[in-house]
Amino acid sequence: MGTVPTVLQKLRLPVIAAPLFIISNPKLVIAQCKAGIVGSMPALNARPASLLDEWLAEITEELASYNAKNPDKPAAPFAINQIVHKTNDRLEQDMELCVKYKVPIIITSLGAREEVFKAAHSYGGIALHDVIDNKFAKKAISKGADGLIAVATGAGGHAGQQSPFALVQEIREWFDGPLALSGSIAKGHSILAAQAMGADFAYIGSPFIATHEAIAKDEYKQMIVDSTAEDIVYSNLFTGVHGNYLKPSIVNTGLDPDNLKESGPSAMNFKEAGVKVWKDIWGSGQGIGAIKEITSTQQYVDKLYMQYEEAKQQLTEKLNAFANV
Repeated sequence: MGTVPTVLQKLRLPVIAAPLFIISNPKLVIAQCKAGIVGSMPALNARPASLLDEWLAEITEELASYNAKNPDKPAAPFAINQIVHKTNDRLEQDMELCVKYKVPIIITSLGAREEVFKAAHSYGGIALHDVIDNKFAKKAISKGADGLIAVATGAGGHAGQQSPFALVQEIREWFDGPLALSGSIAKGHSILAAQAMGADFAYIGSPFIATHEAIAKDEYKQMIVDSTAEDIVYSNLFTGVHGNYLKPSIVNTGLDPDNLKESGPSAMNFKEAGVKVWKDIWGSGQGIGAIKEITSTQQYVDKLYMQYEEAKQQLTEKLNAFANV
């Protein structure tokens, strides 16, 4: 495990909720933070762009009010995800708002930009960058990122293909800063496993789709509950970047999930016969087999906490038994 920044040191659970495109919203972020984990959302979820100002005001004011009433049990900090890609013409404007509200954590994806990291640092915030391999990890840190999110195989949405063991192992050979691991984590036992292999935090996204606070369609939430790892398809057709998607949602659009063609970066705005990625074709990670019902965010985090504590006890017993052999 690495050196953890002050802003991330007092979480109820070592968990960062992944930003969910279209699905995350202030209500979900606030619920995640109050439950004791880092809540997050993509800046691009606020549409029109002017709505981001209102959303950031809502989140900061609600969490400040909660903390004033609960000084002994304050909420966790929140994060805003910025898509650092040439197609995002809102980046500069959205970062100005993040600076205005002093967003504690900035999560960057699809590109590492020094000016974004510097903007976060200008008011004392930190920046975490998600990566799918060691090469991109080194590039992000060299440009000023404070920490990394290792997106391993099985993660929801845009995901890598490397084993979490290999990815964390290679990053930890040279980096001792904050490191989160993403990829099929849906139970408290997996949070502990992520820490055991060298990560500081688990990065959890897909399970929060099946919460009351998420603004996903009811059919999407139920599909998360009904599906398992076998229902996940890995393809680059829809955005030009490889990602994991729910097979039933692909079938529902009339496409054949077993015969999807390869694509390239130009597919960022994929449309076929009115089909839109994220709106009609739904992202998900492989860990959803652990999700059995639609619950509140608080209930899900409470369950994670109980499982995490149980896993620590079980591990201690196993280590003690091994030591006594």
